[in-house]
Amino acid sequence: MINQVVRLTSPRQFELFSIDEKVTSNTVIVRPTYLSICHADQRYFTGSRGKDVLKKKLPMALIHEGVGEVILDKSGTFKVGQRVIIIPNTPAEKSNTISENYLPTSKFRSSGFDGLMQEYVYSTPDRLVSIPESLSSEVAAYTELISVAMHAISRLKVRMNGDNETFGIWGDGNLGFIVSLLLNRIFPTSKIFVFGKNPEKLQYFSFATETYQIDEIPADMSISHGIECVGGMGSQDAVDQIIHYIKPEGTISLMGVSEHSIEINTRLVLEKGITMFGSSRSGRVDFERTIQFLTEHPNACDRLASLVGIVEPVKTTTDMISFFDKELQNTWGKAVMKWEF
Repeated sequence: MINQVVRLTSPRQFELFSIDEKVTSNTVIVRPTYLSICHADQRYFTGSRGKDVLKKKLPMALIHEGVGEVILDKSGTFKVGQRVIIIPNTPAEKSNTISENYLPTSKFRSSGFDGLMQEYVYSTPDRLVSIPESLSSEVAAYTELISVAMHAISRLKVRMNGDNETFGIWGDGNLGFIVSLLLNRIFPTSKIFVFGKNPEKLQYFSFATETYQIDEIPADMSISHGIECVGGMGSQDAVDQIIHYIKPEGTISLMGVSEHSIEINTRLVLEKGITMFGSSRSGRVDFERTIQFLTEHPNACDRLASLVGIVEPVKTTTDMISFFDKELQNTWGKAVMKWEF
């Protein structure tokens, strides 16, 4: 069957491709409806990735956060018209020791593998998760980002010691907001401290125990465990502060992506016996845990709805370019396309 795919061919240039898709007894065809832009998509769109990377990856359809409606299901798993979240990670093998999102053979949509900017997405039932009626499509569009936070917290829970008195989250953006909110609900008796640079953004974290600007942290601050949600070169200062304020034998979760290497105070890491680990992307189990969490915490869904920033219909490649440009100027929340291509 012929499918229309919108691919980025060079920075700020979208082109339409006709792709012959195969249909098997396990194929599920999904019509994308709401798509959310990620920083990684913007790095491709603006050409801020290295030339060698762009040459290797493009042309490619962008967007890995999104939902859609089932048009056809050969497997009989879903009903026609059912809303589903599309899992971007696509493993080619199974491992007893490595999660699907860390297997080198796995493909990931909008990273060397066509993303969701398509007329239809041809998938398999294991890469789709049904959306409960209580969850709006606008919020469901960025479930992938929530699942990334859930994945990191799940890994933190099995690595940290028994001290869960305080959690410190560095980063006042979308990821920091989601991680802080999930921690607040998963560890209801713990103190949640959020550290950021922008006082206007920190006001959104009203559920936190306390928020601080990174240049006004009390000298006697102490945290049990720290999560870095900054990324870029700013992650160096964030990690340095976490190492300084964390208790001995605390655990640090690294989540922010940096294109360049950063320095880490290994002397203090060794002196305090700190455990430091990284998390990236997520797998099906994390999406399932996320949906369960959102079902059990409807008030958290209301909080997450405050992250919905720009929502506009997108029908043409001109609309797409305009929408990506608007997202670049967006200071808070997620930009969600109502996909009408």
